Amino acid sequence: MTTIPVSGTIPDTDRIEDLPEEGATVPSGIDTAELGRILLGRWPEARLAARKRAEDPRFHSQYNQTVEDQRNHTFEQLKLLADAGPQYLGMPESVGGDMSPGANLSAFEELVLADPSLQIKSGVQWGLFGSAVLNLGTEEHHQKWLPSILDLSMPGAFAMTEIGHGSDVASIGTTATYIPETDEFEIHTPFKAAWKDYLGNAAVHGRAATVFAQLIVNGTNHGVHCLYVPLRDENGEFLPGVGGEDDGRKGGLNGIDNGRLHFDHVRVPRTNLLNKYGDVDENGVYSSPIQSPGRRFFTMIGTLVQGRVSLDGAATIASQAALSIAVRYAEQRRQFNTHSDTQEQTLLDYQRHQRRLIPRIAETYAMTFAHQQLLDKFHEVFSGEDDSDENREQLETLAAAFKAMSTWSALDTLQECREACGGAGFIAKNRFVELRADLDVYATFEGDNTILLQLAAKRLLTDYSAGFKDADMGVMARYVADRAAETGFNRTGLRKLTQAVSDTGDSRKSVNALRDPEAQRALLVDRVHTMVGDIADELRAVGKKSRLEQAEAFNENQNRLLEAARTHARLLQWEAFTAGLEKIEDPDTKRVLTWLRDLFGLHLIETDLAWYLSYGRLSMRRGRALESYINRLIARLRPYALELVDSFGLSPELLRAEIGGTVEAERQEEAAEYYRRLRASGDAPVKEPKPAKPAGAKKRGKRS
Repeated sequence: MTTIPVSGTIPDTDRIEDLPEEGATVPSGIDTAELGRILLGRWPEARLAARKRAEDPRFHSQYNQTVEDQRNHTFEQLKLLADAGPQYLGMPESVGGDMSPGANLSAFEELVLADPSLQIKSGVQWGLFGSAVLNLGTEEHHQKWLPSILDLSMPGAFAMTEIGHGSDVASIGTTATYIPETDEFEIHTPFKAAWKDYLGNAAVHGRAATVFAQLIVNGTNHGVHCLYVPLRDENGEFLPGVGGEDDGRKGGLNGIDNGRLHFDHVRVPRTNLLNKYGDVDENGVYSSPIQSPGRRFFTMIGTLVQGRVSLDGAATIASQAALSIAVRYAEQRRQFNTHSDTQEQTLLDYQRHQRRLIPRIAETYAMTFAHQQLLDKFHEVFSGEDDSDENREQLETLAAAFKAMSTWSALDTLQECREACGGAGFIAKNRFVELRADLDVYATFEGDNTILLQLAAKRLLTDYSAGFKDADMGVMARYVADRAAETGFNRTGLRKLTQAVSDTGDSRKSVNALRDPEAQRALLVDRVHTMVGDIADELRAVGKKSRLEQAEAFNENQNRLLEAARTHARLLQWEAFTAGLEKIEDPDTKRVLTWLRDLFGLHLIETDLAWYLSYGRLSMRRGRALESYINRLIARLRPYALELVDSFGLSPELLRAEIGGTVEAERQEEAAEYYRRLRASGDAPVKEPKPAKPAGAKKRGKRS
């Protein structure tokens, strides 16, 4: 068996002083077994079982089909998955489940390696349709509907999104009006903008749906609630009053039958209201355990956060797969002679290629550790370990921020890896183009990424403002003085990072402070605090003005708010990466992963360098030295690139990319052997000689 060669060179010893841990012994390698176990997270058994299923060809993507055939293929895959039973991991014992939400999502996320269409279709059936019944319904609903949802005898849709309102769920137009004469609800979409759209299982397979609508009882609108609504009969024909359209071919995920639904005064029994957070009794009286309509709405929507959590995990795994393929190819593919007349140089030995891939490896590790923390918090809330309001709010904020960052990052990584593999990356069998097409919609479903970042930003503003709630004049006066003097800036130790006096004459000293993780964190934290503080000051100034003026002020600061949320999410990823280092026992592995964490942090600072310079957080000398230091750090990590992606633990059966195996190494070996034999035979053609200079030609640079 041909092995993938590692041709990267370790920097000369006289350059070690330019890198972390001066004078330290160069690590001999990474303990990929230990690191792989750590990267599997808290539920390794569930992940490994899911990966084993994902290796089965019956679960693999089939893109060379018509849309109709691909949909049928995915539905048949879903039946096989239902027989395997992973959907029971997150369900209560009362319906035969294990009630382990964390294990459930761990298994679900790995399905992206088999077929993203299958993953999302299973997510629609059990993670949305089923979870709406589980989390918004009561025990009566669980016993009535969950068994058929779990065994797939009742395929269903999750009917929340409308054409006209998208992410603005609170403003949806569909109504559910209580009819006291018949003790029923009447579901109605009064105009086309209220049609439910982009719904998985809606075009063909769905026979019921959990429909979100404005609940109207005795002329009072109690806000958005969810009802179980039958759609089709056993022959697949729409029931009276129900209609729909097929969304047709999409840019990806064509194994899912997305479609639109509309309702023309469709009646369902009163007991079809999923009534955990809002109920109507037989006398037509509405009641809720949550008195505040706003809090009730966000509580109901918050129970469905698992979609965002799982997409964060799936996007991270997709990035791992893309980098595993691209790094393996870059270790084998040779291009151009640089220092040898007989052997070309591997792609990963070029600085630019290292710059393309290795920082993205660092980012993917940060996303992996951050997702583990998010998954732990999800499990705490939905297993009942800690279902406090505060923990739910933290979960919702983290899920919004991480889902946005990881899905954007996955699309960027897939594209960069595709380009880094040249024409080979564009061939469908090497996975990049089809994975990217399938994951494209991840950026806008389960919450548009921009809207999700805005949600996280608002939470940042709320947390910031809470520090001044009920503040007396003395506290506020001190705050104003602190802002004027930037004492917070001084307290963090950032002031010393701006000093350039001691840097003069030695660029290496310019980055010494940045090697310290506390300095990296201080810079990242300060950017968040400063941005949020500046915005809060501007919004506070219009706090007593009209709603129009307040809305205008918010809109004028929206872009800065989103940037603050992005920076905050990156800070949380950096902190998760730092916490993850503590799990590593092997010293060589820990040293390499520390360098990788430093690369992630310093690359974030480099990306926002203009801000750090303009706000005086870094000196110009340190700013100029940052790029060269990062380049040296990347060169230090280059020999370990293959081990870093090997630690993701993705087998050839999971990657299923020709260039992710040894095919290129075999081609290179065949070519090298051919030229060796040719040179040894003495029959090798000689190079055409350079043309002789004309007689009497003057030498360049010499005067006549």
